[in-house]
Amino acid sequence: MTSLRLTSQDLETLPDDGKRYEIIDGELYVSRQPHNYHQLVSSRIWELLQSWSRRTKAGEAINAPGLLLAEDDDVAPDVTWMSRERRAIAFQEDGKYHSAPELVVEVLSPGPTNERRDRATKLKLYSRRGVLEYWIVSWREQRLEIYRRDEAILKLHSTLYKTDQVQSPHLPGFMCQVSQFFDDIF
Repeated sequence: MTSLRLTSQDLETLPDDGKRYEIIDGELYVSRQPHNYHQLVSSRIWELLQSWSRRTKAGEAINAPGLLLAEDDDVAPDVTWMSRERRAIAFQEDGKYHSAPELVVEVLSPGPTNERRDRATKLKLYSRRGVLEYWIVSWREQRLEIYRRDEAILKLHSTLYKTDQVQSPHLPGFMCQVSQFFDDIF
């Protein structure tokens, strides 16, 4: 028996109802509108990355971009950062990126299904598709987990808390306090 594998074309037929529809390995994932704090944290991270990007002209941060990694891998992570060099190749006329960014950020939404998707399904997808660094952010616990590519696989590199500094070899010169992600939400 063959299972139905959805593609990016199938996403075009779904309603524009405020839900986030993503396809990972041909399977449909649907998310509700996230908590307001989720959006604030996501925006703070984007703002910090984009401010650094503007100063350095190294690339750009995008909120919830269309990331079409394959016909059956079409997702919208919370934030991505892509160098100018990768963007020149990845950005297509459909307004989506068609290859992996250096950095993907997912802010956890509550619930075991959402956590499993970000911690397992998306980690596997981003690892398979060439993302160099993956941040999983918990606004409830004010924690950042950093996964970095090691021998072609994204592996947990470090777990940072409010008082820790964030730096990355893929973002030369970028540095901020983890607490800046959570300004004004607690």
